[in-house]
Amino acid sequence: MPSALSSSAASSPPIVSVVARSNTGKTTLLEALIPALKERGLRVALVKHHHHESSFDTPGKDTHRLAEAGADLVVGVSPVQVATFSREAGSADLDAVIARHCAGYDLVLTEGYKRGDYPKIEVNRAARSTKLLCDYDEMLALVTDSSWETNVPLFGLDDADGLADFLVGWLKDL
Repeated sequence: MPSALSSSAASSPPIVSVVARSNTGKTTLLEALIPALKERGLRVALVKHHHHESSFDTPGKDTHRLAEAGADLVVGVSPVQVATFSREAGSADLDAVIARHCAGYDLVLTEGYKRGDYPKIEVNRAARSTKLLCDYDEMLALVTDSSWETNVPLFGLDDADGLADFLVGWLKDL
């Protein structure tokens, strides 16, 4: 499918990290933002950071059993989905993951890479914290339920469409 931003669908797509404290609403925001970006014609990849060793596959299922048997890569294919499971040394390196899996997308969103060097969209709820995680100079936008004196664009927690429009404009300016 052709992309709305075909010139930016290069081998190294732009990366934006969505960051926040736990239980602030990162996933909820992304659940609304991704469809809004897709409605605008973008191909969107998402990389989710997990702090703990965990299996994304379901124990007992064939793909999990075959991975446990020692396969270096297991690819599960259904009529509507393809899933890959691999055990790779250094697989936690975000740049390497994106290089291997995200070429050809217009935008890579990450969830939870707070310490990375990519532009960030911070999600903040006043009930969770009155302090921001990021400095303004690393922040692309702030999504919040309160007001802040800032030089970065502010969006409400339920304004995925406004944030999507902002990101499309930002991508076109790259």
